[in-house]
Amino acid sequence: MESISVLIVDDHPVIRSGLRLLLELEAGIEVIAEAGSAEQALELASALQPDVILMDIQLPSMNGIEATRRIKRENPRIQILMLTMFQDDDSVFAAVRAGAQGYLLKGANQTEIAQAIRGVARGEAIFGAGAAERVMRYFAATRPVSSPAFPELTPREREILELIAKRCSNTVIAQRLDLSPKTVRNYVSNIISKLQVADRSEAIWAAKNAGLG
Repeated sequence: MESISVLIVDDHPVIRSGLRLLLELEAGIEVIAEAGSAEQALELASALQPDVILMDIQLPSMNGIEATRRIKRENPRIQILMLTMFQDDDSVFAAVRAGAQGYLLKGANQTEIAQAIRGVARGEAIFGAGAAERVMRYFAATRPVSSPAFPELTPREREILELIAKRCSNTVIAQRLDLSPKTVRNYVSNIISKLQVADRSEAIWAAKNAGLG
């Protein structure tokens, strides 16, 4: 199996050297170059076409998020794994929008970094615990709320339709909801009219089809 080629991008030589030493201990991963700036990263990415780029956010001149955006635009096959000290929401989501496939903090250990490199090389989205929590919280907060079935019905009418779908008679519905039979008949008539169905049987079919009852 071919090794995963990696380009390390960080403006601190000591960090680049440390990452190189760690990754050289990992089978199947080969560091092919280092870059100390975003501009240098752009040149090396185009020239060497690494499988994965380990990208810091805080870089001189151009930051790592903008570098990621440009690299992905010109070299979409290259996977980018952010390795940074920043763990705020803005940084995480900006990196994802720019095209980063993964996001790790610099406190990650050798095994975590190596596993993340292998994961993004396979096309997986890899996030460290802190970043993953932020992403999950974001999607949970923005998940669209599904509309209830038959929004034209009032809560009481929907309650009665549920009982109709369970094939309860008007008498049973009146007893369960402490209503008079006449009031229930009026509700049923309103429901049939609002659902634009011909009769009670069609109302039951419509309710069942919407998952009620």
